[in-house]
Amino acid sequence: MLIASWNVNSIRSRLSQVIEWLEDKRPEVLCLQETKVSDKDFPYKSFEDIGYSVKMYGQKSYNGVAIISKDKIADIRYGFTGELNQLEISQELESQKRILSGLINGIRIINVYVPNGSSLNSEKFTYKINWLAMLNKYLVEQAKRGEPTCLLGDFNIALNDSDIYAPHKFTGSIMASEIERKMLRKALGSRFKDSFRVFEKFSGHWSWWDYRNNSFELNKGWRIDHIYISNNLLNNIKSSVIERSQRENNQPSDHVPVMINLDLLENLIEFEDDDDDIFNL
Repeated sequence: MLIASWNVNSIRSRLSQVIEWLEDKRPEVLCLQETKVSDKDFPYKSFEDIGYSVKMYGQKSYNGVAIISKDKIADIRYGFTGELNQLEISQELESQKRILSGLINGIRIINVYVPNGSSLNSEKFTYKINWLAMLNKYLVEQAKRGEPTCLLGDFNIALNDSDIYAPHKFTGSIMASEIERKMLRKALGSRFKDSFRVFEKFSGHWSWWDYRNNSFELNKGWRIDHIYISNNLLNNIKSSVIERSQRENNQPSDHVPVMINLDLLENLIEFEDDDDDIFNL
């Protein structure tokens, strides 16, 4: 089962690229971020024509997440209120469409688009930290069902120095600050593993390159698009790749797809977690 994630930076601008990639790779699941269209304006038919169904949680011009699947998407959960009591969530956090989940072939797919944060002293950064705190609560609640889970998307955080081309220059700045990393690690707990790091321990592999300063041509990138898998999927993972070639497209997104291959012939083991702390808010 191929499961992929891609921040497309506008589905309208990148539709032909996404469709071509889907027809070539044929993943069972593709999660999109930064679709930048309202639900009614999403190009559903283009995906349906090649055998995919779509669940969308979008807003005009900004943000937006979508789950695209060959198989049925069950138990759709929109926003933080998909898991949490509405009284726990501020209207501000729920107004931006950044998280969507569904159950596909027995696996809970959670598609996230974490806020960028802009700069460490901005209101947008405060929003990002509050959003990550809510993500932690969301994942604690979701974990109680014991579902095999893929948590994937654009996290706008390089979790380790090895995820940045020049850590000496950027560690401590936006997307690599201590508090961002701490908040994401808290949300992941010991339940999730970085699928890419199961196979590749070294630096030099990026999923995002700034449009400016010839960043792609000079390979000055960051790895901020991640697929985290719950421990009860570790026996099933066969590969994890970054589709770097998509950045060579004409007018590409600044991100490229990331993808894992799960062998569902392996038995999905029951959920276990040795870190009791993730259940304490």
